[in-house]
Amino acid sequence: MCSLSKEKTTQVTVDADKLRSEIRDKSVKVLDIRKEDDYKQGHIPGAINLPLASLLADDSPEKVLQYAQSFGIGDETSVVVYDDTFGALASRVAWTLEYIGHKDVSLLDITYGTWKKLGLETSSETPSAVKTSHSLKLQPQILATSDYLVPAKEKGAILVDNRERLNFLEQHIPGAINIPYRMLASGQNILRPKDDLKRLMQNRNINADSEIITYCGSVGTLSGLGYYALKSLGMNNVKLYVRSFKEWKSLEKPIEKQNDANYWDLSAE
Repeated sequence: MCSLSKEKTTQVTVDADKLRSEIRDKSVKVLDIRKEDDYKQGHIPGAINLPLASLLADDSPEKVLQYAQSFGIGDETSVVVYDDTFGALASRVAWTLEYIGHKDVSLLDITYGTWKKLGLETSSETPSAVKTSHSLKLQPQILATSDYLVPAKEKGAILVDNRERLNFLEQHIPGAINIPYRMLASGQNILRPKDDLKRLMQNRNINADSEIITYCGSVGTLSGLGYYALKSLGMNNVKLYVRSFKEWKSLEKPIEKQNDANYWDLSAE
């Protein structure tokens, strides 16, 4: 059995009670990643809207830095990101902030839909933000490119495909293992309890010493959630292959199929 003995406490998610307290104290910037129309109908009080589509239109570090500064996010600002899509879209934005060097960014551990179901406060007001400065300190150690994958795999890196099981079986990057994004959530939370996640990783021989690279179908959303699931266990050597399988396939890189796969082997818990 592999070991996760090097686990460290990593503040990947924030619960609703803590976020409400931080909002009252005005000690946090909250980013809502949903579409603008959905945001206007109601959002967490004080949240600023950054639709994922806007970010993906230009996710260069310079553009992301402009967003952060215009939202009043400085180097030391605490940021919490949420969506209504099981945390995947929020994960992509949180990772992007982390990539430009922002350290204090977390995911709300529930979706906006769950926030509403719990009867928590919402608002339709668009808050104003005072522009501030933020440094640009790229973190290349959390980014994987197509050229990086093969040599990394040869050195023992583990590739994790977070797409649906059937998509994985049809075609995937050679040597990748499948952890479908749906397996990462539990109940109303976007991520399972740590003990459950730890068992999930142990059953796939992923340990704290591994270099792990997550990827999904196209833009790094599902694999962003996978990235933060691993980070929540204190695994620090984790990278996101942001351009994911879409780019890999377009570059005509090698592809593997699982011809004799057991289609019912969906959990392996």
